[in-house]
Amino acid sequence: MRFRIRLGLDRFSGLYLWAVFIIMFTIWTPLFFTSSTLHSVASGQAVAGILTIGLLIPLVAGVFDLSVGATANVSAIAAIQLQTLHHLSIPLAIVLAVGLGAVIGAVNGFLVVVLKINSFIATLAMGSVLAALLTIFTNNEQPSPPVSSAWTKLTELQVGGFQIVFIYFLVIAVIAWWALEHTPAGRYLYVIGSNSEAARLSGVRVGKWIWISLISSGTVSAIAGVAFGSLLGPSLTFGPSLLLPAFAAAFLGSTQLRPGRFNVWGSVIAIYVLATGIQGFQFVTGVQWLSDMFNGVALIAAVAFAGWRHRATANRRGPRRPLATAGGDTTNPPPDATTAAESPSRAALSPSE
Repeated sequence: MRFRIRLGLDRFSGLYLWAVFIIMFTIWTPLFFTSSTLHSVASGQAVAGILTIGLLIPLVAGVFDLSVGATANVSAIAAIQLQTLHHLSIPLAIVLAVGLGAVIGAVNGFLVVVLKINSFIATLAMGSVLAALLTIFTNNEQPSPPVSSAWTKLTELQVGGFQIVFIYFLVIAVIAWWALEHTPAGRYLYVIGSNSEAARLSGVRVGKWIWISLISSGTVSAIAGVAFGSLLGPSLTFGPSLLLPAFAAAFLGSTQLRPGRFNVWGSVIAIYVLATGIQGFQFVTGVQWLSDMFNGVALIAAVAFAGWRHRATANRRGPRRPLATAGGDTTNPPPDATTAAESPSRAALSPSE
């Protein structure tokens, strides 16, 4: 049997662009190609990477979670205040903070699955509610950081020159990849994202798995928040600033390795391609607005490219036949996770079940 390795731009454009960035900035500035830059970029993107994986899980099922940033923010402050105000141990504070993230995900699941609120609207509103609650419980005052050195060592401990938060990110990425690609749960999520009505007719409990995906998203987002709190200290506003980079990485990642499909390693590549470009241009120009510009352009480009690819594929395949339901009626297939990358506005306006 012959195995063919396809190294075309359709799957590996991110890796090629990454190589171009590395070569270009190495030639352009002596500040770029150093071990300190490598370690800074690797560790600096770990929290955003963990948050991206949290966002990715419901996206696989065709569901948006716009509350991931707010969930991370609330969980970070909860973990810190449980130590400073209530004098709980670090492990217990972390467990409670991550549990809070799971509860937030469960509430999102209730809104989407039981109350049938569109996931885009429900989680956007939840993010706003969480921001208000954060202001209420902190009196809009920055909390004091824990004095224990063990709290900072939780993420700053060096492993092979890298901060251990980078290792956490890789471990979470491997677990998420394995769960999505090699377990029945992951296959159910991909089937639901591909065609929720067909999945329902096949006996998949669509509502249950969407609910689980949102709980998972809340849990992983809380882990990202705890990591941020340990690495950079308390902040009342960091969550929303991580939302755009997470979406940019997830959607750009859907054009890599397995185009048209949200996948963990494509998102990991996207995170570090964007981070490398941003870091390089900041060395050269010194301006601070590059991060927002890069992430915004990347999100637009990823969605535009995926939409073009979808239309090209549809033209090659010809018109799709409508899906027959159990009652004999025909309906168009609902938007899926692939379509979310190709037409996010269409997916966002479709009711989640």
